[in-house]
Amino acid sequence: MTVIGILSDTHDILRPAVLDQLKGCDKILHAGDLTSESLLDTLGQLGDIYAVLGNNDRQLTGRLQKVLRFEIQGIRFAMAHEKRNIPGDLRDVDVVIFGHTHKYFQEKIGQRLWLNPGSCGRRRFSLELTMAKLYIENGKYYVQKIDIPAEL
Repeated sequence: MTVIGILSDTHDILRPAVLDQLKGCDKILHAGDLTSESLLDTLGQLGDIYAVLGNNDRQLTGRLQKVLRFEIQGIRFAMAHEKRNIPGDLRDVDVVIFGHTHKYFQEKIGQRLWLNPGSCGRRRFSLELTMAKLYIENGKYYVQKIDIPAEL
């Protein structure tokens, strides 16, 4: 089984509860707004990382792209920080990941999963702090929403 930690909008905050959830993950997907190279480097030390450029990632402009397409264990992904930047042609995509709103969203539309893991960094308004884990086994996947305690 492949375990993937999915997060977004950390805004240079890496909570201990998030680190605990990422331990043992085979891959880490970050849907933008890391805001620092050091956070990207820290996540990269935990495992293979796929990350996209968020609207607050000025320091990472040369390192990250706005949109990524990739495949993990036969599951095809498209990822961007803002939903509006997701490519129009998604015929070859199983899972779409985006961030920016700081609000968790998970919906299967047709055969495609749309997932926003929310924010597990800086709290925005009264929104909950969340991330997700995606488990892949034998070409099938399922998602687990993870609630993160607000305290640092």
